[in-house]
Amino acid sequence: MSNYQLRNAVLEILLRIEKDQSFSHLLINQELKSKKLNPKDEGLLTEIVYGTLQRQITLDYFLSKFVDSKKKLDFWVKALLRMSLYQMVFLDRIPDHAIIHEAVEIAKRRGHRGISSFVNGVLRNIQRQGVPNTEEIQDPALRISVETSHPEWLVKRWIGTYGYETTKAMCETNVTRKLTAVRIQPLRINRDEAIRILTDQGFEVQASTLSKQGIVIIKGNILQTDLFKQGYVTIQDQSSMLAAEMLNVIPGMTVLDACSAPGGKVTHIAEKMENKGTIYAHDLHKKKTKLIDQKAEQLQLDIINTSQADARQLQEQYELETFDRILVDAPCSGLGVIRGKPEIKYHKAEEDVERLAEIQLSILNSVAPLLKRNGLLIYSTCTVDAEENENVVKKFLSEHVDFHVDAEFFSDLPNSVRESEGISQYGFQLFPQNYNTDGFFLTRLIRTT
Repeated sequence: MSNYQLRNAVLEILLRIEKDQSFSHLLINQELKSKKLNPKDEGLLTEIVYGTLQRQITLDYFLSKFVDSKKKLDFWVKALLRMSLYQMVFLDRIPDHAIIHEAVEIAKRRGHRGISSFVNGVLRNIQRQGVPNTEEIQDPALRISVETSHPEWLVKRWIGTYGYETTKAMCETNVTRKLTAVRIQPLRINRDEAIRILTDQGFEVQASTLSKQGIVIIKGNILQTDLFKQGYVTIQDQSSMLAAEMLNVIPGMTVLDACSAPGGKVTHIAEKMENKGTIYAHDLHKKKTKLIDQKAEQLQLDIINTSQADARQLQEQYELETFDRILVDAPCSGLGVIRGKPEIKYHKAEEDVERLAEIQLSILNSVAPLLKRNGLLIYSTCTVDAEENENVVKKFLSEHVDFHVDAEFFSDLPNSVRESEGISQYGFQLFPQNYNTDGFFLTRLIRTT
């Protein structure tokens, strides 16, 4: 693929993310599958797309010093300037003159001579003068916002909840690369054997401290290995592995996963049950239930029964006190997975968080009566917002006197996290900066007699 084609492909992905609010990782995967790229081009395309998205507010701040605020730009021109500036500021291996040349070529073909001259002028001015220094920003929240490309409302919200230092560390981590983690299928391979095989293939890996099934990939492309292709391992963030680890299942149980797609946690539960017992897995969207079936088939697990259902209406399908264990991995704002899906932080607003918290509480209220007495329920989200996490748990417990946070939950947590700053009486909040994971919340509730 030529330099022009590669950068034009990047621009197309950025435009689709903006227009359709599509997820970057899905569009990147589609692009990589549709075109045969060499590893170097794959890496560069991925780097520019993710980097441009991760640093969007920073890039706009830089550009604002060189583009008249009164000038109306087509979105493709703004996206072209962003991706070009990202390469100039944050990538060392590409010369500025090559970046500017490709940007001008794209501008010529998409627009007209005036647009290409404008793009050329802006980028060459930045090349000569350099970008402005963010240290001149006096307001601490605004400075974090600009330097780490997080919306100011979100930074202020997190500072109000967690304080300045934790918020700053979280935002800074969100613009760094997160290591891939995989989970072994323990009925087919043990972790030591998987680590040996990967090491022999030139991978650099380490055992996860959050799950006995987890392996962190420091160096190497796991997608190209037979271990992955043949279902001996599956990709899952370490934080996400904690849900099944903490559900405390045993073979023969009857388990409900109320919000299951794409199936990472429910297949983990099936593995912990040694593929013995019964699991019912539901998702609101019918097409997403196919993802659960595909993952179960890949991992050779057959105790998972999937079907489309609204978690808030499951009492219509099951009798009360049916399940030994329930997992509610609730739909959420996704503010804990910003490193992998950086566009999330631009597409969310405060009212979205409040609306989702209502849905989460409604789901909990609906599925709780389906749990047996002395049964356990895991509530989890992939967000770091207290309104969706601790506050939902508080409200739920205030309305259900037969439920409380299981005291043994805290002693069952992995040793590496027991002293974490994220532990409270209502559960465990993982911050991305502490364990190089996604941001994630979980708690375990027990239903008493």
